[in-house]
Amino acid sequence: STFSFTIYNEHLNTLRGSILEDGVPSTSKHGQARGLPLKEVLEYLVPELNVHCLRLALNTPKVTDQLMKLDEQGLSFQRKVGIMYCMAGQSSEEEMYNNESAGPALEEFLTLLGERVRLKGFTKYRAQLDIKTDSTGTHSLHTTYKDYEIMFHVSTMLPYTPNNKQQLLRKRHIGNDIVTIVFQEPGALPFTPKNIRSHFQHVFVIVRAHNPCSDNCSYSVAVTRSKDVPTFGPVIPEGVTFPKSSVFRDFLLAKVINAENAAHKSHKFRAMATRTRQEYLRDLAERHTTSTPIDPSGKFPFISLAHKRKEKSRPYLGAELRSLGAVTWPVHAEDHGSGGELEALLAVSNEFLILVDQEAKAVIFNCATKDVIGWTPSSPASLRIFYERGDSVSLRSISNNTEDFKEVVKRLELLTKGCETSEMTLRRNGLGQLGFHVNYEGIVAEVEPYGYAWQAGLRQGSRLVEICKVAVATLTHEQMIDLLRTTVSVRVVIIPPHDDATPRRGCSELYRMPVSEYKGSSSDSGSFEYKFPFRSNNNKWQRTSSSPQQSLTASPQPHTPNRAISLGSSVGKTLSAERLERGAVIPRSVSSDGRPLDTKRFGSFFKQRSVDGICPEAICCYLLSEL
Repeated sequence: STFSFTIYNEHLNTLRGSILEDGVPSTSKHGQARGLPLKEVLEYLVPELNVHCLRLALNTPKVTDQLMKLDEQGLSFQRKVGIMYCMAGQSSEEEMYNNESAGPALEEFLTLLGERVRLKGFTKYRAQLDIKTDSTGTHSLHTTYKDYEIMFHVSTMLPYTPNNKQQLLRKRHIGNDIVTIVFQEPGALPFTPKNIRSHFQHVFVIVRAHNPCSDNCSYSVAVTRSKDVPTFGPVIPEGVTFPKSSVFRDFLLAKVINAENAAHKSHKFRAMATRTRQEYLRDLAERHTTSTPIDPSGKFPFISLAHKRKEKSRPYLGAELRSLGAVTWPVHAEDHGSGGELEALLAVSNEFLILVDQEAKAVIFNCATKDVIGWTPSSPASLRIFYERGDSVSLRSISNNTEDFKEVVKRLELLTKGCETSEMTLRRNGLGQLGFHVNYEGIVAEVEPYGYAWQAGLRQGSRLVEICKVAVATLTHEQMIDLLRTTVSVRVVIIPPHDDATPRRGCSELYRMPVSEYKGSSSDSGSFEYKFPFRSNNNKWQRTSSSPQQSLTASPQPHTPNRAISLGSSVGKTLSAERLERGAVIPRSVSSDGRPLDTKRFGSFFKQRSVDGICPEAICCYLLSEL
């Protein structure tokens, strides 16, 4: 069984997780119908928590409603947006509020933006508009976009008061909207937010019409925002006007929705949200709890004197490694961009493997757990994990804790189809051949039966991930073949195939390309038949008697990415000079020999794999580490 938990705090963070009962040390027997004592579960989850101050909550609808409000805080999909009308020659707030009715250009824009709805009896999101007595006007503009519902406060649709320059009935709604669209007719004066006397309007989206009410109608867009509102997308192309179309409508609606989302990240709105959350939590703690403590056995201490104190049973070894949620370990990760190390938190869940920079609170690496194809325990306190097509990330345990990576490997064995890599040195036969074929992916397509490669343990379907300390993922097919042909002593790191001789592939690779099938023949010769992209059975092993010098001077055959290459070239001492020259164009893996990758081609490894912001998995991992 599993314990699920949700932790709320006053800093707008909510932690949700679960823990297997078998992973909790307890004085009670695991697997019972009544479960383990809640006190012991909490003490194990949050050792810093004073469980004696906790009280059981009331089982009432009010408690459920308060918890729902906490969960829904910041998750509203309803938006209210103001629209101010600026005619030719106007620029001030007072002038815009006093435009009694809409002109043809504004009517055309409103028709594109949404649907004109009757307020009386309106059943959808009303955005504080009166839907009973028409006190806020008879009609308004409403629309939906993606999962959002938007009600517009259009200045010309709100009640107009003659001889009232303030137009408070209009300003009462638009002045309290976080995002406001300022629609400008041709000839309108430049807009400045300094003319707006409102402390609540944080973002203005200025839309200027060009050639309105014609076939060439188009719009230009600009944005002004408060200083503490972060930037938001979609990006407005410089010097571009948008033709009147559904594409422009989608762009504008996405812009105003993201504008409000960005405004909620500002200091002012975060402070307001924090105060609201504190009130919810205080109300729950003070008004909706019983007097029952978390450990009711404390009321009868004399009972425990008659019995020997029970010792807590140990949790089942490795029980947490089978959890669907993220399990975390502190590690040092190699940064290929700087050649140094970065202290991070490794988290492996049922779906993702990520590295989190705790100091920056950012994800610096992420891949799907099903993309992991193998791993190499470089030493008891270091680990290299291969993913997708042979890319890798190198990790080192903090304080040389050898047990950490044993747990990581066990976790990967349970969640992935990968396996531990093998390292072997390949010898050449009398003709200088290695005795196997490899395709453009670095996958062994055929091994000469009982040859040196076969005797070393190389099998069909093995994936080469490193050749002579060079990562295969950084090589082109030609570079890989060239390195295998021209190296005297070939030392490779491989990921063994599955039991059915198919190569290990990440899930992303399976989606990107068709899976190639291996088909063994029933003959005793050990020959194989392959489908694309593996070597055809018609290609025989090349048995050349040419000398090393002749092999070197022979013109290279063109290599195509959909054909396996025979590694039959000979090697001589005279190749050393040419190998040094080629070495300059073969980028080497930092994790192999300590030298950084070619930054022009590959860039920083972590920069490539980083994502913008922290995903839910990363937040969960980070908070778990804080606990």
